[in-house]
Formats: sequence, C-alpha cells, structure tokens
Amino acid sequence: MENIVKLFAPVLAAVTLSAASLSANALTPGDLYGEPAAPEYAPERTIVVTPQTKAINVTRGEVVTLKVGSKEFAWDFDGLARPFDLSKIAPEGTLDHRVTVYVGSSLQDGGFGD
Repeated sequence: MENIVKLFAPVLAAVTLSAASLSANALTPGDLYGEPAAPEYAPERTIVVTPQTKAINVTRGEVVTLKVGSKEFAWDFDGLARPFDLSKIAPEGTLDHRVTVYVGSSLQDGGFGD
C-alpha cells in the first residue's frame, strides 16, 4: 500500500501541472480568427458579402476589407487556417445569414499556399 501512495503522489502532481499548463495556453479568439486590422495595415482587397454569399476565401495573414450592405470592416486573418462562421468576427447585426470563411494556408506559414 505504501508503494502505491508513493507512486500516486508524483502522478497526481504531474496531472495537476499539465492541466494548469493547458489552461494557461488556451487559444483566444484572436488566435482562432485573427483580429481587426490595425490602421497602419492597408487592406489587400475588398470582399463584398451579398445576401447570396455562402462562403468567402482568404489566405492566412491577409488583410481584407469586408463590405456587408452599408457596413464595412477591415480584418487581419492571422488566426488558424481553418473554416469558421463570419458572424464570429462581424460587428453585431451586420449579417442576416450564415457565411463560412475558408482560410487557406500561405507559403509564409509553411503551407503550400492555395
């Protein structure tokens, strides 16, 4: 029994430290989706989102102006190269339908590009 306790204590400590490490390194929304473009970064292009738009394609690291109706916002797509719903980054009340953002990898981040 004493040997089991001696083995259990280090295992418990390792599991506790691992859990603490994971929570300290949790991904933020900026890590996932990117962030609003800083004013000093000029957008590379404008994407117009209409009621018929179902998806848009961008490249990781690309700065884009998104125009939805009369509203527009610039976004730096420097998050993960994976699809997500545009409503995650659009200003409140901008979209009235689902639009999927497909983020392709670029040569700069080790991908093969699109």
